[in-house]
Amino acid sequence: MALITLRRNLCHLSDFRINGALGALKNQPVHHVHEAVKGHLYPWFFCSLQPGPFRVRFHHACCKKFHSENGNDLHPVGEPVFPQVHDWDSFEQNLKNMDEQLFYRRLNNCASPEEVLSFISTLQTLPDTMAAGALQRICEVGEKDSDEKLPKEVIENPVFQALCVQFEQEPSNLSNTGLVTALQALTLLSVDPQSSLLLNLVAECQHRVKTGSLEIHSLCVLAESLLKLQGPGCATLDLIIYQLQGEKLEDFTPEDIVALYRILQACTEKVDQHQTFLNKINSFSLSIVYTLSAKSISQMLTALVVLDQTQALPLVIKLGKYVVRHIPHFTNKELGKVLEAFIYFGHHDRFFITALEQHVVSLCLTLDPEVVSKVMEYCSRKQILSKPILNAVAETFVCHSEKFSPSQISELIEPFGKLNYLPPNASALFRKLEDMLYTHFNSFPPKTLLKLLHSCSLIECHPVNFMGKIFSPYFLQKLQGEESYLDRLSLAQLTQLLLTSILECPFYKGPKLLPKYQVRSFLTPCCSLETPVDFHLYKHVMFGLIDLLGARSYFASKVLTPYYYTIDVEIKLDEEGFVLPFTFHEDVHKRVALCIDGPKRFCLNSKHLLGKEAIKQRHLRLLGYQVVQIPYYDIETLKSKLELVEYLQRKLFSQNAGICW
Repeated sequence: MALITLRRNLCHLSDFRINGALGALKNQPVHHVHEAVKGHLYPWFFCSLQPGPFRVRFHHACCKKFHSENGNDLHPVGEPVFPQVHDWDSFEQNLKNMDEQLFYRRLNNCASPEEVLSFISTLQTLPDTMAAGALQRICEVGEKDSDEKLPKEVIENPVFQALCVQFEQEPSNLSNTGLVTALQALTLLSVDPQSSLLLNLVAECQHRVKTGSLEIHSLCVLAESLLKLQGPGCATLDLIIYQLQGEKLEDFTPEDIVALYRILQACTEKVDQHQTFLNKINSFSLSIVYTLSAKSISQMLTALVVLDQTQALPLVIKLGKYVVRHIPHFTNKELGKVLEAFIYFGHHDRFFITALEQHVVSLCLTLDPEVVSKVMEYCSRKQILSKPILNAVAETFVCHSEKFSPSQISELIEPFGKLNYLPPNASALFRKLEDMLYTHFNSFPPKTLLKLLHSCSLIECHPVNFMGKIFSPYFLQKLQGEESYLDRLSLAQLTQLLLTSILECPFYKGPKLLPKYQVRSFLTPCCSLETPVDFHLYKHVMFGLIDLLGARSYFASKVLTPYYYTIDVEIKLDEEGFVLPFTFHEDVHKRVALCIDGPKRFCLNSKHLLGKEAIKQRHLRLLGYQVVQIPYYDIETLKSKLELVEYLQRKLFSQNAGICW
């Protein structure tokens, strides 16, 4: 382990290679020395340096005494003079007074780079690992600022310069931990990758990799630094991964496993090459999930998404169980990544939803808009009707609508339509939305705007004031963009809005959608506004109907109406209420539409219809159909065919005493 003495002796800067430079420096006034140091340090950072005088030197643990080469101690005017460290006994006493645990405890209490350097300046000596830890802490507290560059005051600080100079001069004397930690910290700071400081550290790291002298943790830290410096194409990185593959996973700490995921995540082009190794990591990670922090769980889930580890569902499920415990501890960004992963893998469970509800309800007004929109996207994609979340988000939008971008507004509002839910403050919510649309109408991308308005119509909040605009040729041209034709989903949404304007908004007298933009059916394989009938449920109900009506000819299946909707089962009645064969087209007095609703037509684990199914049944009633709903949860309770026939008889004939068969 190398030791760093923070004393301000400029004459130990070994990179002054010009002939006679060192001797000349000894005989120069202090301000000349300042200029030399300024020229030496300038390439490290992206701004100029004007350092004050400082003195720094590496010492080895085996040394008995410390001394200055020129015997003179230079120190800036107005700054305290650091006492000399004369012998090993004094250094030993120094470490005794400041042990490693106390050092890191005090270091972690520092909230700014200036505080870190102020703390370090009180020490006479410290091991290289602690010095590297100080650089790392400067990096960590500096990340809170949006500016990637360190403040000029930090760069010019003599203690900071002292640390950097000694790491540059004698990297071969550093311990493995000190070496890779220093490189990691300096990589994350605004240090020029081509500076001698980083080049020397990288060269020493590469030498130790080739000689196999780095342990697992150091290899992981080094790999991430090289990724940032040189990218995934770095040859040394391949060698590091090869060495890590040869190690036993039991020897990795949980933090090293997470780092390994981050490393492989950055090498997505080689994921097939590393898949066997990944499979081993995925299996082993099951045993360490319980030890992971909130940050580590978020990072592991993110890596599994990037690496497309769909075969690692057992790991995702186990991570999901522990996510519940950590929800209050996630940062906004980390929670957003967790939700992205759950959306990607299709994961959900009631404990997670309950914990998410509690978190959102308690913090919704302070949550980042991106996280709020991600929570709503998760509920929408998984069809989760969480009234606490939807109510809290509705309140948040009413109070802080100005914080949300057009795309985020769409992500917030669409789930209300998809999940067929109106919050208690619906009037205030949609009044605020209307105001936002009037003010920022042109800021919304055309497809985003169309999805938003279509979602509103699903829950009978009809965008009458904007229908004329979206049916206009100008908007349709913007919607099409550079494509040769409009996509099928957009055409279907426009057609359903047209039908809504006719059936539910008869007072609307504005422009209509031209026939060439209208679809023939809302039921299509790729982008449907209807949910296909559950085949097994349909077959079960069909056999019951045959027994009830006496023949298959008395009802038709999957009937496409002139109004774009597809009916699961249609039964025709004459004026006297007799059931007609489905081939009859004359003397039809009434049509009965059976909606055989499987689980996919409802919100998750509920009896609440999705918005697209609710609007379909609403429109069919307005078109004159008698709608009879046959939900799956009713059918599941029937234990025999007789019970099924009796159930169908009650559903069909209890409301229609005049129906005969």
